[in-house]
Amino acid sequence: MKPLPHALVATPSLDRWIRLTGDGAVIAFTGKVEIGQGILAALGTIVAEELDVARRRVQVVSGHTGHTPNEGVTAGSMSIETSGAALRQASAWARCLLLQRAATRLGVAEDNLTVADGEITGPGVNERLTYWNLADRPFGFEIRDRMPEKATSAYRLVGRDGQRRADILAKATAAAFVHDCAAQLHARMVRPPSLRHRLIELDVDVAAPGRLVVDGSFVAVAHPVEFEAERLAQRIAGSARWLRIGSPPEGFDIDESRRETAEAFPLRNGVPSPVPRRQVATTHRAVYRRPFLMHASIAPSAAIAVWRDGALAIECSSQGIEPLRQVVALVLGIDPDAIEIRHVPGAGCYGHNGADDAALDAALVARAVPGHRVSLKWSREEEHGFEPLGPAMHVEMGASLDAEGRVSSWTHDAYGFTHVARPSPGASGVDLLSARFLAEPFEPTSPRPALGPEVGIHRNALPIYSFPDQEVTKHFVADAPVRTSALRGLGAQGNVFAIESFMDELAHSAGVDPVEFRRRHLRHDPRALAVLEAVLKSSGGLTGHRGLALARYKNRQCCAAVVAEVSVDPETAEIRVPRLWIAADAGRVIDPDGLTNQLEGGAVQALSWCLKEAVSFDADGAVTSRDWSSYPILRFSEAPEIETVLLDRPELDPLGAGEATVGPTSGALANAVFAATGLRIGDLPMTPDRLREAAAR
Repeated sequence: MKPLPHALVATPSLDRWIRLTGDGAVIAFTGKVEIGQGILAALGTIVAEELDVARRRVQVVSGHTGHTPNEGVTAGSMSIETSGAALRQASAWARCLLLQRAATRLGVAEDNLTVADGEITGPGVNERLTYWNLADRPFGFEIRDRMPEKATSAYRLVGRDGQRRADILAKATAAAFVHDCAAQLHARMVRPPSLRHRLIELDVDVAAPGRLVVDGSFVAVAHPVEFEAERLAQRIAGSARWLRIGSPPEGFDIDESRRETAEAFPLRNGVPSPVPRRQVATTHRAVYRRPFLMHASIAPSAAIAVWRDGALAIECSSQGIEPLRQVVALVLGIDPDAIEIRHVPGAGCYGHNGADDAALDAALVARAVPGHRVSLKWSREEEHGFEPLGPAMHVEMGASLDAEGRVSSWTHDAYGFTHVARPSPGASGVDLLSARFLAEPFEPTSPRPALGPEVGIHRNALPIYSFPDQEVTKHFVADAPVRTSALRGLGAQGNVFAIESFMDELAHSAGVDPVEFRRRHLRHDPRALAVLEAVLKSSGGLTGHRGLALARYKNRQCCAAVVAEVSVDPETAEIRVPRLWIAADAGRVIDPDGLTNQLEGGAVQALSWCLKEAVSFDADGAVTSRDWSSYPILRFSEAPEIETVLLDRPELDPLGAGEATVGPTSGALANAVFAATGLRIGDLPMTPDRLREAAAR
């Protein structure tokens, strides 16, 4: 029997997961949060299915310290796998315990009772009895063992079309985001030119009802009128004098000197190990690079905070409210129990953007103006200039082919900066932006290589294909010139882009069709082969200017294949992607529409990364791409038509899918560009200038 989900082991009390109300509703509690992925809708469906109640009865409460289970961070496409599994088990136990109560009350054997929308019936039962008639007291039960769950053959909600997200209407028509929340004071930050600058002079007065908050190099203003807060911030910024401390960064590329000093960790059984690299001879080689990337959320980060009687309440869009509470408490020097954090949706970012930083900013201002509800919003320039960036990557590939056109040896060397810098109570430093600017500053954590399986730089560095001899190595570069952290997929996008581009190049070198070349190396993986065949059937094959790529996210989650079709303007060298086809196997499908949205959203974001996005810097290390002109993203008019096929496997557990298409889409695009132009583009983004440079070589 499978072990209990980890989240249930950590929080075994059934009442922390499931509660019945007096008005015929079910409340399900989860520590995971909604960042645009539709997770609350899917979790509600799981609960309704297992309890045999109508979906409309289930309300999902998420991300509220002291109220919801501590499930860490919403990341890694893990919510369905972890919180979904926990809620399914909790619901199965709740159903069992309620039926035990019903059996006692009715004098009927439990096995003879059935449930339809929470109404319990059985042979000879004339009394109308519902779950809610039996919910006069808490469950008072701790889950220590597994309860058999409903057979998937009996599902009536899970996997069905037509599920609806309850949050969409409010987000489209009302004040549903943290930016919209009412406040008594509106706050703005006055930022230094870069992370390396500190305040040396600020000679300015702020008249009431405005407030100026200064703590070392932390400078903020607040005012009851939001527009006046903006004007105050601009005026004070003009009066502040800053001094750069330390030396400027030595460039922003993963150049030869950085590669020579990087720590090498060859992967052994999927885990980076401090052992010598094996020397594997290869005859074909290629290099692939991606630049620093932004999360580029449509709305900048924001948070609400109130400091009252030594206690702090925060509303923010953090993906990890529990660890955030611990770190904010450390900075403020108070007990974590004195802090309450509630997740309120913001602009989703799929990674670690400025949401946590804005929460600390709001808390620091609220502490300075106790008793006031403070809304702190970042500007677009702040968001672009100070959010943690998705790290640049440099990937070197090598391979040899045998006489039959199969890969006989394979090497993959992935170089990069840390992808892991979320605020964590276990870290040696404090990884919240403003903590380093206080009069008594907190140093950020010194980056260290993540040595677990499928983490950071080496995520998806292991190929999905089977090769007789391979050596895959993670190379950790410690001296990141800028602040970096998690961005959707972490290292998976760069690694899969490299692997799938290289596989296509090898296929052409061997004179083998790219599809057949992949089939030859996937005989061991029938599920991946099924996904490959599904996307080819859907698209009609690799005719014209099309490219193919596939991968299984983290080599254990959703397997996705993508076919991209491109057009390249012969005059401007502009690449457009009119169509994409996606096929995916995410195990049991909970919500087909939600899963499709996740796969398609990841694909569109990957196109934006590959065609347009790259952060630029000045000599001091300050970000210069601080608006949508200097940091362009894919526009609605450029979004492709997408056709998605889901390979539902109801007999298997569901798998995380939110990041599954970012790598395959990147590889498919590169291969489609080759089909259209004959040019192999290894450096992202694939701008017109880059195509012209490749054509001139």
